[in-house]
Amino acid sequence: MEKLLVRLGRKLKNGYNPVFRNHTLGMKLTTFGILSLEKGNTYTADTGDNEVALVILGGKCSVKGKDFSFAEVGERKDVFSGKPYTVYLPFHTEYTVTALTDTMDLAVNESPATRRTAPPTVIRPEDTKEITIGRDNFTRKATIMLDEKFDSEHFYIGEGLVPSGNWSGYPPHRHDIDNPPEEIDMEETYFYRFQPQQGFGIQKVYTADRRIDEIYTIEENDTVAIAEGYHPLAAAPGYDMYYLWTMTGANNRGLISSKDPDHAWVK
Repeated sequence: MEKLLVRLGRKLKNGYNPVFRNHTLGMKLTTFGILSLEKGNTYTADTGDNEVALVILGGKCSVKGKDFSFAEVGERKDVFSGKPYTVYLPFHTEYTVTALTDTMDLAVNESPATRRTAPPTVIRPEDTKEITIGRDNFTRKATIMLDEKFDSEHFYIGEGLVPSGNWSGYPPHRHDIDNPPEEIDMEETYFYRFQPQQGFGIQKVYTADRRIDEIYTIEENDTVAIAEGYHPLAAAPGYDMYYLWTMTGANNRGLISSKDPDHAWVK
């Protein structure tokens, strides 16, 4: 079984930090990386045949291209200090990111596109939707930045905040099969941060037949690629856990999943 966990370490290098490319780790619709820039530094790229979503993790930047100019994007210091700004870019779009604060980092989500989707768009904190999920020690908050109403071909993107010692993704759920309204097929990427930074959590990924049955210790700047399977996770006591979740679906998008029958009784 190919390891689904990719580690960048606590200290990111200045520039683009690749995590995984599409058609690796079982993923068919997702490329993922982290861009980290010091003030005044720039990064120029072209979306090519992909649609791209840039989620500002911390700091401020400008994002500019031929027919658009977003002069100041971002306001939170880090992922625990407010809701995110997200910049959506369609395929065949050249763009330049310039850091406006001492440090700035963002997640680069890419997915192959076959059509012209929404034009370059800034999704601001006030445009997001926050929900509270679960109860007791599996209570967590989710902020949804890009949902099925947005004109994207594949993306459904949000953030999770898990309090110290709590579980998320629980009861264990999967989204492996297109069978609406019971379940839809979407692969998912989890990117992690912790407060304090030296924290850790546990991520489990498994299929019903245990063909996949993985348990990982997750730390700062770790990523887990979830092409299939149930995927519950937990934060260690003493540490709040953040995770960016990027879902990509070929035919459908949405928070429609099926629960592990063994644990579905936990409502």
